[in-house]
Amino acid sequence: MELSNYKLWTALVTPFNTDLTVDFDSLKTLVQEQIDAQNGLLILGSTGEALNIGLEDRKKIVEYVLSLNPNLPIMIGVGGHNLNDTKAWVNYLETQNINAYLMVTPLYAKPGDEGQYQWFKVLMDEVSRPVMLYNVPGRTGISLSLSAVARLKDHKNYWAIKEASGSVEKFKEYLSTSDNKPVYCGDDGLMPDFANNGAAGLISVASNVWPSATHTYVKQCLNKTFDAKELWERAANSMFIASNPVPAKAFLQHQNRITNNTMMPPLSATDLNDLAPIKVANEKVNSWFTEQP
Repeated sequence: MELSNYKLWTALVTPFNTDLTVDFDSLKTLVQEQIDAQNGLLILGSTGEALNIGLEDRKKIVEYVLSLNPNLPIMIGVGGHNLNDTKAWVNYLETQNINAYLMVTPLYAKPGDEGQYQWFKVLMDEVSRPVMLYNVPGRTGISLSLSAVARLKDHKNYWAIKEASGSVEKFKEYLSTSDNKPVYCGDDGLMPDFANNGAAGLISVASNVWPSATHTYVKQCLNKTFDAKELWERAANSMFIASNPVPAKAFLQHQNRITNNTMMPPLSATDLNDLAPIKVANEKVNSWFTEQP
């Protein structure tokens, strides 16, 4: 399955029952929506609350999604700060029929250039599928090292970068440092700007809520026909009025697309008590989408 054919990857939320078990029925609904929209699937990333979920439940989620035979590429999130635990996770994933990995900068420890290089190289040596490196300093506490990227870009499993620092300048630095290998936008609202500077596509939170509309948004950004920047910036911002993925799950539950908006601690659904901004965004996105040829 050719990864480059998928310009939009949905960072899928993980639905839970009120007892904090995985809601597999709702998960099936969400996967089917992405199948219908033909978006790549990123499961167990930060939007999927992966680091809040125990190992056995993460395995069950991977195996369940694969059992649905979605005929879409499946990328799995790889994150943490304990190397042996993280190696054990990727060694398990190597036994599964997945397509790619999203490897985030180690959390909390804030490693420098050499520490990041060694971390990623060890993990990339362990796997046999393409690896997307992930820059999200707002969550990890430190940026993905440009020096490490320069040393890793020729690794046999290097594929791409997800840039989610909110900076077009940082995006351009990663693009240049990686010899113009694929760099994906990690901020929904910045996709027009990133596309104008050579982005390969988008890793999206908003496409949980608007799978087909976000697909069209990305396509238009990449072919330079997009003209609704303010609308999509507001829609993207509505997904972050509380910690991601609290808003997305709240609205999916509001629309009865998942049964509960339960969050895995330390996140809490009660940190969002007003869906009005998302409702307004939803009306505008749906109106825009129905007007598309």
